[in-house]
Amino acid sequence: MRLATLRTTKGTTAVRRDGDTYTEIQGFADVGALLAHPDWATIAAEADGAQHPAAEAQLASVVTAPSKIVCVGLNYRTHILEMGRDLPEYPTLFSKYAETLIGAHDDIELPAEDAAIDWEAELAVIIGTGGRRISEADAAAHIAGYSVCNDVSMRSWQFRTKEWLQGKNWEHSTPLGPELVTPDEWTPGGAIRTVVDGEVMQEASTGDLVHGPEFLISYISTMITLNPGDVIITGTPGGVGHARKPQRYLTEGQVVETSIEGLGTLRNRATATVGAAV
Repeated sequence: MRLATLRTTKGTTAVRRDGDTYTEIQGFADVGALLAHPDWATIAAEADGAQHPAAEAQLASVVTAPSKIVCVGLNYRTHILEMGRDLPEYPTLFSKYAETLIGAHDDIELPAEDAAIDWEAELAVIIGTGGRRISEADAAAHIAGYSVCNDVSMRSWQFRTKEWLQGKNWEHSTPLGPELVTPDEWTPGGAIRTVVDGEVMQEASTGDLVHGPEFLISYISTMITLNPGDVIITGTPGGVGHARKPQRYLTEGQVVETSIEGLGTLRNRATATVGAAV
């Protein structure tokens, strides 16, 4: 099953993908609200609301207001090696806030305060059943589905200090979508790719993760409760602009396509925002 959050003239609504159409799941403003219901899968499967052509859909972030977005750094073997680091024993974690999220085809805002804006294609894991201290063996049952994320990073701000949060939390910078795909239809292993203005920048397998989704769910839930609709962004493969020689970054007008085989494609244009450089 494929779920998304659709923008309509009346606001947003959770929808189910049915071939070339989206069917409204009435009573739920987004996929996150739907996942908060214990019987969400049955409700989604049986929904028979208004239908909308998928080709004309205006999609919001698949989950619009998660209680937490936990991100994993340095989790692809290829990316770790290109950054000159050793494979980690434990995952490197940081957080994003909901204000960073945008839809699958929304513009990425380039802040005036940082000229080093980088792409990071990532597999997103969305929680369906919450819990604390979830065992790795039980973790798969807590996954509602998977999606695509571009963890756009403001590198100058990121590397001002040893902590990364300030380079990862700029508003309207992080597309998430286009849909949530349930685990019965997709499992990790497909190709992940970033294309900028037609040029392939990142290409790898989602099977190259050092720490997989089940381990991450167990590890993160050891310290804090994971709630339905929470998002775990699992890290990016090699090919980021910051690691290239010479370094390359996004500029105004460029189009970034971030895709995972079987999950879909984000297509976002980089646009400048008004601000004072510091």
